[in-house]
Amino acid sequence: MSKTTASNGHGTGSTIAVNKKARHDFFIEERLEAGIALEGWEVKALRAGRVQLVDSYVIIKNGEAWLLGALITALPTVSTHYVPEAQRTRKLLLHRRELDRLIGAVERKGYAIIALALYWKHGRCKVELGLAKGKQAHDKRASERDRDWQREKGRIMKHAR
Repeated sequence: MSKTTASNGHGTGSTIAVNKKARHDFFIEERLEAGIALEGWEVKALRAGRVQLVDSYVIIKNGEAWLLGALITALPTVSTHYVPEAQRTRKLLLHRRELDRLIGAVERKGYAIIALALYWKHGRCKVELGLAKGKQAHDKRASERDRDWQREKGRIMKHAR
């Protein structure tokens, strides 16, 4: 069952991978949780931490959500008669109304759907998705300036005591 991650708050020990570049390149408007359809070798690779989410995004095709660009590297112990595909498209499991809301936001408002994090929840792998708008270069500079000011303000307040 998909819920917004703000309400369920997954633990830090269960996190598999985080897409740090996403917060730098996008304004994250909304976050939600989706299941992901994986093969057996992919689950083992996730448990070993062999995944990268950089440049991964979601496309909507035939009314279904698909994760592209996520790299799951196979373990060397994968069967010899099976050739694993590290960067295949993986189906995301969402409720119909969530999918309809995402489709509307992407088609009408110009949003992108990106993968923010992978984590375990009750023994199942979940993906944290973000409904996002891209940042321009001046937006990135403004974010960096604000972050530096907050850090400097903290230092000043610490030494003022």
